[in-house]
Amino acid sequence: MGARAHPAPGLRHMVAAAFFFSLMSLLVRLAGAEGIPTMQVVFARSVVVLAITGLLLLRQGVSPLGHSRPLLLLRGIVGFISLTCFYFALIHLPLAEATVIQYTNPVWTALLAAVFLREAIGRRELALSMASLVGVVIIARPTIVFGTATEGLPALPVLAGLVGAVVSGLAYVIVRHVARTENPLVIVFWFALVSAIGSLPLLPGFVPPSPATVWLLLGVGVTTFLGQIFVTLGLRAERAGKAMAVAYLQVVFAALWGALILAERPDRWTLVGAVVILGATWLLGRVRAPVVVM
Repeated sequence: MGARAHPAPGLRHMVAAAFFFSLMSLLVRLAGAEGIPTMQVVFARSVVVLAITGLLLLRQGVSPLGHSRPLLLLRGIVGFISLTCFYFALIHLPLAEATVIQYTNPVWTALLAAVFLREAIGRRELALSMASLVGVVIIARPTIVFGTATEGLPALPVLAGLVGAVVSGLAYVIVRHVARTENPLVIVFWFALVSAIGSLPLLPGFVPPSPATVWLLLGVGVTTFLGQIFVTLGLRAERAGKAMAVAYLQVVFAALWGALILAERPDRWTLVGAVVILGATWLLGRVRAPVVVM
């Protein structure tokens, strides 16, 4: 008998990244269910990631200050806004729906890269952008479009999730530019640093976490870092198109966690919207590099 075929290492890394990012989303949702405010979750994640990246930079002898400090600061601010919106959506929407809305970010990245980096964009990308937005509308089911016959999702979390996806696209455009001169760990360090500092003034409603919740918050930071490590390894070893296809497993994992742990089951509108969004993103991924979900 011949040797058994195994998935390429790059694809295995992308599966691991999808798993850890989906687990991060689940832990954010569980922390929110324990009454922990969005900004407190953002702060906890940022402190954990900051500590890990700081230790790794110290071990490598690399200065965390970097070279392009204005751009690193801008990336941190933009990433902080995107992260806050995404976590707010995760806490207030079903897990699968919030994850799918975040997956529109490659489309916004393509549009923003055309504006800021002068990357070519054609009718196909514009059409996929509109299709992705239609998918969000199908998932949200606003009464202005669907009437009162169907029960839609709350408008504010959906809007926050969409804003988070758009701003995430802007963050990725900045990373595309700054990564030419900066160590990836330095970029992550600044993102975590700015997010930790930015969330401090917004913590007046601090909720003392229980011992179990402390582990949830630590888990958010650790799973985030592991997801970032594995997605970096995966993108180095695999072509963008294949990598993005495997990254969609994050949506599958999110739906699985929602069903098994949160008793959430996506309805037919969510499934239709998810097919539209993921289909548009998959087509875009065949010609452009995928975007990492934070």
